[in-house]
Amino acid sequence: MSQSAYLVLEDGSKFRGVPFGSASEAYGEVVFNTSMTGYQEMLTDPSYAGQIVVPTYPMVGNYGISKEDNESKEVQVSGFVVRQQCQEPSHRESTSTLTAFLLGQGIPGISEVDTRAVTKRIRTHGVMMGAMAINISPEEALSELRKKPQYGNVDYVKQVTAAESYNWTQPLKHLAPETTDIKILVSDFGLKYNILRILRSNGCSVEVFPSNTTAEQLLEQKPDGIMLSPGPGDPELLEYTVESVRGLLGRVPIMGICLGNQVLARALGAKTYKLKFGHRGANHPVQDISTGRVYITAQNHGYSIDPESLPSEVEVSHISMNDNTVEGIRHRSLPAMSIQYHSEASPGPKDNEYIFNRFLDMVRESKS
Repeated sequence: MSQSAYLVLEDGSKFRGVPFGSASEAYGEVVFNTSMTGYQEMLTDPSYAGQIVVPTYPMVGNYGISKEDNESKEVQVSGFVVRQQCQEPSHRESTSTLTAFLLGQGIPGISEVDTRAVTKRIRTHGVMMGAMAINISPEEALSELRKKPQYGNVDYVKQVTAAESYNWTQPLKHLAPETTDIKILVSDFGLKYNILRILRSNGCSVEVFPSNTTAEQLLEQKPDGIMLSPGPGDPELLEYTVESVRGLLGRVPIMGICLGNQVLARALGAKTYKLKFGHRGANHPVQDISTGRVYITAQNHGYSIDPESLPSEVEVSHISMNDNTVEGIRHRSLPAMSIQYHSEASPGPKDNEYIFNRFLDMVRESKS
């Protein structure tokens, strides 16, 4: 009989399964993702730092692991809980199984879990902290969990940001970059590589800077535009990044994605708040208010902008068709815009890369 493992939520509920990956305990905020594919991109997305991720799709691991699909240098999730994981993947680019991938990076997984029940509980009661009990009892795991800090009390950006600045030269796969004279700096709050690939494929020179880089240090590089990246955690803890963005407003074009959207909003004077269970998946409809068109988007966030707190000079540019939350903002006079969803996808639909074109058009207009 297989060894048992448990996902234990902070409300005391527990879900039995079978361990795979690293035989170690894990603690974090438990969230679900509704994407049908893209598990490797999820695992390596820094926005999941400090979280135990539960995919709602029942089969995970069936196309293995490819060295091309990482969105950061390592697995970022605290743990991975699935309904069923495939031990015999099939894909021409697969170099490893999901089990070996997690084991090699010391990340625990639990399979054979009723992930629908987990998802329903989170939707009903909201996201909560959880523990993965592999070598200890569920009761011991719950006791240890209660000693851990709540997710919203930890600055995970400091854990995932780049240690030092670096240049990025790799374009999108099979796509030679155009040639332009546009220089974009990316403030790394927990970026995904595909943001850098898209910028490079559009001909930009791209340089990444740590999250604590000041406005003056960024402006010394004479950038044509600044990208505020996605990342993990509560934007209320990031006053140092907010202060930096305040110093950039009106001096250089700015675009924010996900956490970058929230940081820009706070720099403009708005407030943010925590969602009940967040938006995580590759199938979220969002309306672009300027055109009325609805796009299917990739999302991964647990916080949102309070629209009532936005100053009069800032307008909402995109809204969620699921719950009417803010999915994008734009300053009426300054070159500053942002979106809450992930225009870079990975995983998810690529329909939303047009936002990068809008940003670069704004940059070109500012240069002219």
